[in-house]
Amino acid sequence: MNKKKYMRKAACVLFTVLIFAGTFWLLQRLLMPKYMDEVIDGALIAEYYEEELPHDVIFIGDCEVYENISPITLWEKYGITSYIRGSAQQLIWQSYYLLEETLEIETPKVVVFNVLSMQYNEPQKEAYNRMTLDGMKWSASKWNAIQASMLPEESMIEYLFPLFRYHSRFSELKAEDFKYLFYRDKVSHNGYYMRTDVKPVTVEPTKRKLPDYRFGETAYEYLDKITELCKENGVTLVLMKAPSIYPVWYDEWEAQIEAYAKEHDLLYLNFLELNEETGIDLQTDTYDAGLHLNVYGAEKLADYMGAILSELPGVKDYRDNPEVNDVWEEKVKFYYQQKCRQENK
Repeated sequence: MNKKKYMRKAACVLFTVLIFAGTFWLLQRLLMPKYMDEVIDGALIAEYYEEELPHDVIFIGDCEVYENISPITLWEKYGITSYIRGSAQQLIWQSYYLLEETLEIETPKVVVFNVLSMQYNEPQKEAYNRMTLDGMKWSASKWNAIQASMLPEESMIEYLFPLFRYHSRFSELKAEDFKYLFYRDKVSHNGYYMRTDVKPVTVEPTKRKLPDYRFGETAYEYLDKITELCKENGVTLVLMKAPSIYPVWYDEWEAQIEAYAKEHDLLYLNFLELNEETGIDLQTDTYDAGLHLNVYGAEKLADYMGAILSELPGVKDYRDNPEVNDVWEEKVKFYYQQKCRQENK
């Protein structure tokens, strides 16, 4: 085979490979859930990578952080820069690996971890795994998070190439799949998911008896890892329990967290016990009868918490910093635009 024929054949093979790879990539983007029009929770994790500036405070955890605290209020009241790296039913090992990844990008002064996920000692549901893991950028942290989270019926190849998982969505494609093929709308406010509607608590939750109230070994293992990782990086760790009354938070769980915080010299804030101090009213400040706060409750919680966070080592007020202020003024503008739009629906 002469050189010209060889080059022609090589170019043809390369062209075929590129066409195949491009088609595979395009189909994968089309078939993966977009999380834009309905269940937007799955879009939260990826938005973090668009941030321009570092943050003094990082929140990690499940919906009890991303639906209950307003970073914009922390900024407006105290000049605190913060971000919520939260996701639906975020399991504690996922929180750990998200924190590990975050610390490769920036070093906050404070990390706040919501302790509700201590109730889970093993993987739960693939749909929730996907809402956390698909949005992460590829790294050793993502690989390890997938390994720790997979259910028996899941496989790593389907995370490496999501097309293998979502190929059956052809029959379920909607207008949003085509609309958001190449871009995504911004849906959060530094990780906060806003709701302005009101649905008051009408029934107090019943505490069903559990066979065992002890947190599992895996849960404690990863709480230890979060504690140690913060210590190694000079980050102050704060534990919190949001004021949500569903799911139920048991007294036996509370005792274990209090003991852990005392043993490791950590600040622990249980907001279920601080409604009077925060001013949260579950008749007006929740949009789903006590599972999550609406924006009015989230602003109250942030206002109260900001006073505490501002006193922790290294947390600063950046409102006099022109560079930081310019970025956050855009965030504030977007926040109130969205709030006004929701209120006027």
